Parts: sequence; C-alpha cells; structure tokens
Amino acid sequence: MTVTRDTSEQVPVRVFGGPTALIEYGGLRLLTDPTFDAPGDYSLDGGHRLTKTAASSVSPAALGPVDVVLLSHDEHPDNLDVSGRALLADVPLTLTTPSGAKRLGGTARGLRDWESVAVERPGGGAITVTGVPALHGPGERAELEAVLGQVVGFVLTGDGLPTVYVSGDNAQLGPVREIAERFGPVDTAVLFAGAARGAVLDGRLLTLDSARAAEAARILGARRVVPVHFDSWAHFTEGRAELVAAFARAGLSERLGLD
Repeated sequence: MTVTRDTSEQVPVRVFGGPTALIEYGGLRLLTDPTFDAPGDYSLDGGHRLTKTAASSVSPAALGPVDVVLLSHDEHPDNLDVSGRALLADVPLTLTTPSGAKRLGGTARGLRDWESVAVERPGGGAITVTGVPALHGPGERAELEAVLGQVVGFVLTGDGLPTVYVSGDNAQLGPVREIAERFGPVDTAVLFAGAARGAVLDGRLLTLDSARAAEAARILGARRVVPVHFDSWAHFTEGRAELVAAFARAGLSERLGLD
C-alpha cells in the first residue's frame, strides 16, 4: 500500500500515490491530478494500456473538501481516472489545459502558458495560480501535443506566501529554466518524476527521471522537493531508491521531501 507522506513545513503537502497530492496553501486545499481507481489495466488510445499496481492511500470520500483541482491533463488515466472525474463535479474550480477544459466542461478552466487566475482565500485576499509550460516527452511542443495532448504545470503565489511549483507531466528541463527565470527561487517544488516510459514515443522519457528531478531542484533553487508520480503504476521505471540516490549525488539530499 502507498504510504501517505506529509511534508508539513511551510506548505503542507500530502501525497497519496501516483500523481495525486493535496496542497494546503493560503487557507485553500488544492489537489493535483486526482486518481483513485483500483489497481488494474487501463486503456489508452492507439491500443496501448497502462497498468496500475497499487491503490491510492486515501479515498475521495476521506479527502474532505477540495477548493481547486490542478489537473496537468485529462487524457491519460494515470492523471485523471473515473473516480477523479467524478470528484471534479464537487470541486468549485478545476484548472487544466485549454483543450482539457473544453472536454471537461463544468467548472473546468483552461490556462495557457503564463496565464494567471486569482482564487479567493477564505479569510480574504487571494492566491494566484499561473499556468506554466510542460512538455510530456522529448522533442518539440507541436510534435508532442499531436501524440500526447496538451500538458500544463502550475505556480502558486500569494502575498506573504512561499512560491510553489507543480510540474505536471513535464520531461524537459527547458521549461524548468523558463519558470525559474520568472518565479525562482521557489520554496516547494512538486515534481512529477518516475521516469515514465511506454510504447508511445518508443519508450523515451515521458516525465522527469531522478537525475533530471535533482537538476530541476537546483535550477529552481527549491528549498524543498516533494516528488510524485513515481509509484503505483508499472510504466514508472524509477522509484524512491533512484530519487534518493540522484539527490545524494547532486548534494541535495536535504531538499528531498519523501518522509
């Protein structure tokens, strides 16, 4: 079973398995890529499939209220599954890609790269969520989106609050450098790691591997890195041990929030 990790320094982040994490920020509860379905095989377009190997460590009913879903993309079952889609109906705002918002409807809103939206805080004021670039594999954006669809990452900012970066399914360091130039250094980076690979793109990296995750932490000047998307699915080819080793080699072990 996946163990829930609570790295609760300035920004509490609880990780439930796969890409799903709950971020408490400015009095709001923000959930990344909701996936709660049972282990098993899940179909993709083109005859491909993904295999989920472990259940989430929380059920949607046990989550409590969610104010915002940060959905990197809606087209793959390891980022949004049937249970996750059902949850969206009860969430006041889902931020995702422009194309995903059209498909999802309801309260979904698309964010283009560098587009921002203000979300009101319970005690007054607001946080800002900015959509940032993410590339779901090697190569140019147009080629990747033709095969894998649009993907978006997010940066959270607010008066008196630390900066939080959520990478989404990004495999390249180029977007990380752009984000660091605009927002760095960041306090907390929630990095989708796991070195995901599959039959699509001939087995090339679809997300950050552990070495790239460590380099992303260095580029961002991140005080803390919370890795997600490295367990619970068979197409993740690197896990906890590889992350620990990579951050140790980079001299960044103290920044890795795994426990």
